[in-house]
This record gives sequence, C-alpha cells and structure tokens, in this order.
Amino acid sequence: MPMIGAFLYQMVSSLGVRIDLMSFCALLAPIFGTLACFVVYFLGKDIGGKPAGLFSALFLALSPSFIQRSSVGWYDDEIIGIPFILLFMLMFLRSIDDGRSTKSSVVYALGGGLLLGIVIAGWGAAYFAVGVLALYVFLLIVIGRYTQHLFLSYSLTFGLSLFIAISVPKLSPSYLTSFAVLPVAGIFLLLCVSEILKAIKTARAKIFLTSAFLALIVGGLAVVWQFGYMRGIAGKFISVIDPFLRSNSPIIESVAEHRISAWGSIYYEFGIGILFFVAGLYFVLRRPNNRNLFILIFGLTSLYFASSMVRLLVLMAPAFGLLGAVGIVGVLKPFVALLKEAPKIAVKRKFSMEHVGREYSGAAVFFIFLILMSNFAFPMPKVYKQAYAPTTISAGSLPILPNAQVNEWLDMLQWTQNNLKAGTVVSSWWDYGYWLTVLGNVTTLADNATINTTQIENIGFSFMANETQSVKMLRQYNTEYVLVFATFGYSSSSYSASWLDGAGGDNGKWTWMAQISGKARQRFIDAGMIDEADAWTDQTTFGNYTSNTWKWNTAGINTVIYKLMGYGKSQWCEENQATDPDASNVTKPRYFDEAFFSGLTLSGTDATSRYGGIVPLVCLYKINYALYDADQSARASQ
Repeated sequence: MPMIGAFLYQMVSSLGVRIDLMSFCALLAPIFGTLACFVVYFLGKDIGGKPAGLFSALFLALSPSFIQRSSVGWYDDEIIGIPFILLFMLMFLRSIDDGRSTKSSVVYALGGGLLLGIVIAGWGAAYFAVGVLALYVFLLIVIGRYTQHLFLSYSLTFGLSLFIAISVPKLSPSYLTSFAVLPVAGIFLLLCVSEILKAIKTARAKIFLTSAFLALIVGGLAVVWQFGYMRGIAGKFISVIDPFLRSNSPIIESVAEHRISAWGSIYYEFGIGILFFVAGLYFVLRRPNNRNLFILIFGLTSLYFASSMVRLLVLMAPAFGLLGAVGIVGVLKPFVALLKEAPKIAVKRKFSMEHVGREYSGAAVFFIFLILMSNFAFPMPKVYKQAYAPTTISAGSLPILPNAQVNEWLDMLQWTQNNLKAGTVVSSWWDYGYWLTVLGNVTTLADNATINTTQIENIGFSFMANETQSVKMLRQYNTEYVLVFATFGYSSSSYSASWLDGAGGDNGKWTWMAQISGKARQRFIDAGMIDEADAWTDQTTFGNYTSNTWKWNTAGINTVIYKLMGYGKSQWCEENQATDPDASNVTKPRYFDEAFFSGLTLSGTDATSRYGGIVPLVCLYKINYALYDADQSARASQ
C-alpha cells in the first residue's frame, strides 16, 4: 500500500499537480472505491448483462462496510485489495472463455496474475482470493468442464502471481509451502493429468494414471509435512475458518472487528436486500455456466467468512452486489417482458389461466422499486449516515456520530508532537499506537500491526499490576510516559460523571488487558515480576458484576489502569464542579505524575451538546522513576 501510494504520488506530481502527500493519501480511498464500483459493473455485466452490472455497482457503492473503508482518510490494505481482487476475477473469467483467442486469453491471464500478485504482496486476505480461484477450478475439473483455455489461464495467472509473491522479502519462497497455497500446486497437477487423459483412449490407462497421481499428491504432502516444510496458516486466518478458536486467543478476540457477526450486523449491512441475494443463488443454480458457478462459490464462501468475522463483511459486499443484482434481474425479467410485449387479446381456455395484465407487471416492478428505496433511503438513510461518519481520529474513537469534531485526541497528539521527542517512549494500549507514532511523533510499544504477543502481554500486565510492579515492567522498555483514554457520561440533571464502558475508552477495554496478560501468568511469576498470590488469569481477580454493574474490589482499585483513569476523571469533576460517584476509591498515583490531560476543560454542557453527554478524556502521565528508586532503596534498607 505505501509503495503504490508513493508511486501514484510521484506520477501525479510529475504531471504538475500540486498536492501534499497526506491529502493525496487521504483521497486515494474514495478514488479506488470508485474504481471498484466500475470493475464490479463490468463483472456483473459479464454475468447477467448491463442491468445486472448497474445493480451490482449500485449495491457495492451503497454498502455501509465498503463506504467505511473507502471514505476520505482511510488508508489501509482494503483500498487496493477490493478493486484489485475484483479486477483479477474479471480478467480470469474472461481468460477462460471458450470463444476467446489464445492471444487474448494470455493477455487476460497475465493481467489477472499481476493483480493477484499485488494483492498477495499487500494484503493477508489474499488467501481468500487464492482459495476461491483454486476451489473454482477444482469444481470445473470435477464436473468435466476442463479445457485447454482453463489450463493455460490457471498456469499463467498463478505462475505470475506466485512469482511476485516469493519476490517479496516478507513472504519469501516459503510462501509456496504454506498450507493455504499448496492446494494451488495440487490443482495444477490435476490439470496436467486432465490434459494427459484427453490423449489416452483406454480406460485401464486412465485408471492407472489417476491412481498414480493421487498417490503422488498424498505422498508429496506427507513428505513435505514430515520434513517441516509445510507452514500452517497464521492464527488470525485459521480462526476465520474456525471462529471458535478465537475464544482461546484474547488478543484476536479483543478486536471488535474480529467478533462473530450477529444476525443484526448482517441485516444492518444488507437489509431486506438479502432476499435478492437468496434469489440470486437460485438463478445462478438454474443456469450453472462457468461464470455462474464462480459467482456461486464467491457468494457462499464470502457469506461464510463474513458470518465468521464482522470485518469481512467488506469482502461479502461485492459478492452480495453481484448475486443481489442477478436476483433482481431474474425476478423482474418476466414482468419486464410483459411490459414490453404488444397488447394481446386474452382468450380464456379450459384448464388454463387468463393472461396476466400489464398493470400487474407494472405493480410488481414498482413494488421491487419500493423495496430498494426502503432498503437504502427510508426510513433511516443508514448509507448516508455511514458516508458522513467521521474517520476514527476525527470522532475521537467515540462510537457515535458527534455534532462537532472531537478535538481531545487531536489536542493530545499536538501536545506530544510539540513537547516530546521522536525517541520518547509512550506506553498505551495498542489501539492508539498509530495515532501516537504518526501524528504524535513519539515511540510506542504496540500498534495495530504488532504481532509480538509477548510485548502486548507485558503492556497488559503494566496496566493491570499495582504501581510498583508496573514501573518495574515499564523500565525494561525505557518508558517515560503512560497514556490512558477514559470515557464517562455527564448527567446534566444530577451534575455527576459516571463510567461508560461502551464508549470507546480504556474503561471498556481493561478486561482484555486482564485476559491477555493473564495468559502469561506463569511467565510473570517465573520472571519475578509478581508473586503468585497477586497474579491473575482474567478480570475476575479485580471485581465482579453486581446488578449488571461492575464493582471493583481492592485489587482492582490498586491497579494502574484504575488509578490513572480514576484520577483523571476526578480532576475533570473538580475542574467542572461535577460530582464523582467513585471519589472514595480514587487516590493520586504515586509514581505517575500528570503531564497533560486533554479534555479537562471540556464543560459538561459542551459534552452534552457536542458528544451526546460523553466526556472523552485523554490522560498522559510521566513516570517518576526517582521516587520509585527512593522507595525501593528505603525498603531494601529496612
């Protein structure tokens, strides 16, 4: 993604367009999102004609998850991943057309291979594209639709894409032996056998060759596995196939986008249009040509993965658009045909029904139009709401559509940029790593790309331990500052501030800190970081629920996360003359001094009018190592 952004920026700059790099990268998302809509139009047009293409583009353009990942300011792998995967599918399907010349097939296959190679190099979800194509070609072979065009296209597409993949240092040639990619080689061998079988006439020879091929595949896989050359699928990807594995990995499960999709999430995404998706499955099954079989596999697999993980609804968006379009066109086709035909005199015959009038066809078309309008525009224009929802940083990570820009995070990042050095280590939960590094210009211990689970466990420990244990851990990373994000609600009637666990702050995320660090309980004990009596495995050590309200116990009140958030909230209440219901549990941290609290001057009235009563408070503390060392020396001398 950075390489493509830099290349395009240099190209645009060479043409004389003056635009700063940050603005250019912010605009790439809607540009590539528009490109994806064009591509899905041509893909839908090849499958069901121009009407299907237009409906496909409409559905993708109005998909909430797709809008979210193609809005101004979104700069992530999905920007190039979605349009390039769709363009790769379009080119491969065109390359295997029986009526196409060999030269044309080669051009389309190489184009598809180039695009797939770029996706593999830049997005982990390329496993999905590779798997869908491999499964599709396998299905064609099994049902007897092998052709030389298929053999040629498959070989060129995967040959070029995998060559690009192994040229990327991060992937390396070992990518070819990963569990998800090895089936590509097996299906290539199956294509070779299919080509050979066409030249063999006797049944005995065909049986012998098939048996030898199966033995070769099984034996080859056994050898590769035995010698340790076969790599497994990364935990995050295998957990998509089996979502129940995520319950054993709190690091993956702690991300909201990694949750299993509830029915409500799917309905919010697609609405009543799901009915047309089902109808589309029916119509492609009625006409199982090559393109329809592909869209069938694409639709069913994307539906499964989108159900497994909320984030992957964006992968289902184009599949839903294509199948939903096929469903609408299929349902409307007989009614449109009746509207177009010349008026006929109906003749009533025995054992037959009267001719359906054109007015009924018009009513059916209008009814479907109303369904689509109600789905996208009325009564709640969710699509437009999603389109105008601010990017996460502009919304201050609050799960609402604020009435004004949330400046608290921006003010904090401006402060760190102006007052701290790039090498200053600031510890926070990984959610805010990118913001602090890119906009705050400081060094963090974790961000969204951190795969070092040990480090994330250590960060979780530093927040859930008491102050003495926490400082001991933070010193190992030369940490100078600790940042927490607290969100609480202000009541204008009682003038009080109460915690809001679901408002995006660490007061709703600390349970994951406890669970993730609890996985390393024994490691912390063995390292002398904590006594066995004080160690924990999950959040239950720090309190319990009473009448659906979390009640902290003594161990919980003494944690660093509670002290830093609680002290910040108490300071806001003092500044704004509000009542703090938790004041009796709050004590000033001993080894963490207030450096800068962003949001302290936000009044309760402004919080109500701007953010629906939510107060976002970003608290930065400086670690007082001198006082910590003095206390440790005093204890040692006693």
